[in-house]
Amino acid sequence: MHSKTIEIWVGLFVALGLAAMFLLAMKVSNLSEFETGGEGYKIIARFQNVGSLRSRAAVSMGGVRIGRVSSVSFDKSTYEAVVEMRIDGKYDTLPSDTSASILTAGLLGEQYVGLTPGGSEDYLGEGGQIELTQSALVLEEVISRFLFNKAEGDGKSEGKSDGAKGK
Repeated sequence: MHSKTIEIWVGLFVALGLAAMFLLAMKVSNLSEFETGGEGYKIIARFQNVGSLRSRAAVSMGGVRIGRVSSVSFDKSTYEAVVEMRIDGKYDTLPSDTSASILTAGLLGEQYVGLTPGGSEDYLGEGGQIELTQSALVLEEVISRFLFNKAEGDGKSEGKSDGAKGK
């Protein structure tokens, strides 16, 4: 009788652990919030580089999530990434000169779209396009630029010091 009680408690503990792992996985993958396709409105932004931005990534303004990325595609005529976003209907007063940036949040480097409002009195509506965009910061490009500039700077300083020694 005593061993059956222990087995039941262990079984419950394992089941709760599995349920907790499932909820954690849903939260991390942004699948815990199911999107209803009819709510809100769609806007589009074009970027030179979206980094690792994925569908279902957050769209935020002022630190508040106001929508989600619907899709990320490539326009082969302009060679740009096209990001389609669905904005919640209650945020229907986004100025038409709003700018969009791809930002990174968290320790895992999850990327999201950050919107900054402009000052226009006209608003973005269904199918509106954000003209002012800032692409994702790619760490490899930043490091390579730094190393290139460092190597170029060292070469110039060596040339100057050699010339100074010769005089």
